[in-house]
Amino acid sequence: MSDYPFFFTWTAQQQAKPFELAGGEGAWFTTADGARWLDLGALSYQVNVGHGNRRIVEAIKRQADELCVSAANAVFPAKTELARRLLAMAGPGFSKVFFTLGGAESNENALKIARLYTGRHKLISRYRSYHGASMGALSLTGDWRRPLLEPGLPGVVHVQDCYCDRCPFGQRVETCRRECATNIGATMALEGPRSVAGVILEPVPGANGVMVPPPEYWPIVRRACDAEGALLIADEVLTGFGRTGKPFGFQHWDVVPDLITVAKGLSSGYATIGAVIVHERVAKHFDEHVLACGLTFYAHPTACAAALETLKVYEDERMFENAARLGPVLRRELDQIAARLARPARPASGAPSAPGAPFVRSLGLLAALEVDAPLEAWARLSAELATRRLSLHVDGKRGTAIFAPPLCITEEELVTGLRGFGEAAVLAFGGAS
Repeated sequence: MSDYPFFFTWTAQQQAKPFELAGGEGAWFTTADGARWLDLGALSYQVNVGHGNRRIVEAIKRQADELCVSAANAVFPAKTELARRLLAMAGPGFSKVFFTLGGAESNENALKIARLYTGRHKLISRYRSYHGASMGALSLTGDWRRPLLEPGLPGVVHVQDCYCDRCPFGQRVETCRRECATNIGATMALEGPRSVAGVILEPVPGANGVMVPPPEYWPIVRRACDAEGALLIADEVLTGFGRTGKPFGFQHWDVVPDLITVAKGLSSGYATIGAVIVHERVAKHFDEHVLACGLTFYAHPTACAAALETLKVYEDERMFENAARLGPVLRRELDQIAARLARPARPASGAPSAPGAPFVRSLGLLAALEVDAPLEAWARLSAELATRRLSLHVDGKRGTAIFAPPLCITEEELVTGLRGFGEAAVLAFGGAS
């Protein structure tokens, strides 16, 4: 049993790997032993604005002095301005915001809104997805975390993914008919005419491998939802707020969802807050119908202040533009690493053999390197990264290393970190030095 008086998440407690955070600045965090780590994963994908941002800290302090406790139906300036900024960021047609405490609650309330609006109960999501740890959100989730807690919410149907490197439909992206997208419409028809309340998708499934869809994917799904009268829900909890180089990931494909769920980058982790951004065509339904959603800590004042200042920092420091500018740099460096891993050098005695050809997928400052290698090699990679004080998301069971650095990272920091990763990867997996 762990010596700590609290649980660690998503792990058996004897296998937990705690580290004591002591602070940080920009793209770096420090631990209690004085080590300084380059954060290529934004901790849990949330620190978009970077570590130690004094503007956000001071905004929280000011709000705490002015108003620190509130009620769900109370009105105060930070709450109003934050909602208005979110609506402007979402684009024309969005008219209301429902505040939450995080990503799972955003998705929970989105599915409630979809059911209340349509009068239907079925929901569609993908297998390689993560929508949150609460029971409804976990039911929508498709990855390994869901089966551990089944049975879940009735009426959830999972479909195959836009996994172009290993297409579940046996196709190639150059010649396919976008079966991954058209299958969603076909599934809705099979579930019964006009029985699906909503389709919830991450624009790019991040933690499950950065599955960047072909450009036709989202428009096809939008048309299918329109045909069936189902809501299209964009889960932007991970991809929102500049992660892909745009305010929201869906904006890459000229599609307008009905609901947008956000958290993580909304406050960059400086406070617990999320939101559902609701299009007018849905919001107006609740002018005369009860919105059966509510939370004690709805729009907490200090959380609203943190989120509002975070959005101002993004704008003032042009962080979304920085993510768009550095996206090609991230891709270039990972392509070079993949080429080294795919071109095996003659291994020394006892050295690992090089893996099969890796895959690289990326959009903005979100990327994955997929390598088919044994768990022992992935364990070596984690050890080499720790030696270099590089933090990112390494998942040996699913064969991926996922990169999502703070949007404030400089090109020099990014390149230095990625080249350090490349050295570690060659030592772990084998390949050309």
